Amino acid sequence: MKKIYGKTDGIKSTLLKEIESLYYQHIPPESIISQDTAFLLCSLSKKIKRQIGLLINRKGEVEYVITGTNQQIVIPDLSGHRESRGRLKGLRCVHTHLKKDEPLSEDDLTDLALLKLDLMCSVSLDSEGSPAGIFYSYIIPDNKGPKPYYISPKQDIYSLTTDCTELISSIEDELSRKTSASKKTSGKEKGILISVSNKSKYEIKASLKELEELAKTADVEIVDIISQIKQKPDPKYLIGKGKINELSVTALNKGATILIFDQELNPSQINSISKSLDIKVIDRTQLILDIFSLRARTKEGKLQVALAQQKYLMPRLIVQQSSAFSRLAGGIGGRGPGETKLETDRRRARDQINRLEKELKKVQKNRSKQRARREKNNIPVISIIGYTNAGKSTLLNTLTQSSVVSEDKLFATLDPSSRRLRFPREREVIITDTVGFIRDLPKDLKVAFRATLEELESADILLHVADMSNPDVEQQISSVEKIVHELKLNDIPEVIALNKADLTDNNTAKSLEKKYNGISVIAKDRKSLDSLYNLLDKKLDEIIDLH
Repeated sequence: MKKIYGKTDGIKSTLLKEIESLYYQHIPPESIISQDTAFLLCSLSKKIKRQIGLLINRKGEVEYVITGTNQQIVIPDLSGHRESRGRLKGLRCVHTHLKKDEPLSEDDLTDLALLKLDLMCSVSLDSEGSPAGIFYSYIIPDNKGPKPYYISPKQDIYSLTTDCTELISSIEDELSRKTSASKKTSGKEKGILISVSNKSKYEIKASLKELEELAKTADVEIVDIISQIKQKPDPKYLIGKGKINELSVTALNKGATILIFDQELNPSQINSISKSLDIKVIDRTQLILDIFSLRARTKEGKLQVALAQQKYLMPRLIVQQSSAFSRLAGGIGGRGPGETKLETDRRRARDQINRLEKELKKVQKNRSKQRARREKNNIPVISIIGYTNAGKSTLLNTLTQSSVVSEDKLFATLDPSSRRLRFPREREVIITDTVGFIRDLPKDLKVAFRATLEELESADILLHVADMSNPDVEQQISSVEKIVHELKLNDIPEVIALNKADLTDNNTAKSLEKKYNGISVIAKDRKSLDSLYNLLDKKLDEIIDLH
């Protein structure tokens, strides 16, 4: 006996055999459903007083027969069917509705979108158990309208002329064309950025702008940006269930390969979204971790990134019989620490964390020895801090005439760089550039980069570089100061260098100088740094006098 899926309890064995006979119906490939099959389907549905559904492949063969309740059917797991990107599932769903002229339901349209079905079709019953009318729907490639799918008006079973084969072929051709074009143009991951928050529109926009810069730094091509204001995020999907439906079609139409959420997702949410949409899903934290994995050059930096990745993934090793974790573990372009078998992944992760922590302790000991030598030689230390991409490395290069990596990207510099700097009065100092800060710096990164951030503890002066041409400069300064406070570095004298004076109007510059007691500079222009030299020299004199 072939398997009948769904709710079969309470159905007589003789009726189950009749329902099983639906497997032997052959529907012409060009027809949504044949008249004979539609009449049999409705007759059986009338007898059991429940909905019955068929999943029909493109050859016209019935692959699944499903019985449900009087309200709905539940489509079984279809993960084994046609997994290629930019393609439909290769199955159309035809099922009964017990009420006369009942249209497609929201659940029907959700299944169409999430499962990427070729078509969703409902056949309503009349009082005699015959087909009263047919409604069908399909995904519209790159639709600009309010809904991502077409819904037909009521059709009569005798006058249904839609060529199913031609319709599905045209939809797939358009989807394939878009996917092929996107591969040829970039070869990059194609991402949709998503924010679900109860913050103001301005705050959401600013945060998404930063997420966009992070994604570009990770070499992701942004194909769409979606935001939703929700006082209480959905516990399962974070984003609203209706939006998940639209998101599935948007990802298909845009050829997206990854969804990047601005908010941190818990393991259950990542699993639910990834399974529902069949697409790689990461959050802001993993995106930052991925950028760090790209940027780390030294052994210390690589150790710290690997530790942060393992600590992030440890609580997320929960997925069985699903590809969600394989999508999670890969990060952007599959650059995560890798996936292990479920039965051993937790033990291996714990062992890896222990090993990395031991190696980092050795690094901390070496750094302590280096700091002790500097203190013995009585060489002052100036540590450059600031929001990522504020111009810290550029300032270090200009001050010391060196060539530390400096790019217009977030986290262009990850590993700390130290250089000697000689002041006009022959005073020599060590000046150090550290990893850039960012708002809501992930906890795992703070912990993993403790060895690097501890360098700041031995600083005599913190040189805080801020990009005053950025509209969010005050928020960025606040974020940096918050981290300084968390690291208990408040007692170290601080100088604020307000960078990019050449890109800022005079009124704004003067206002910021007054508010933060800072100095306007152009990090790439050595001539603009005289006032900064003098202030740093003066601060060092004050420190020496105190000691």
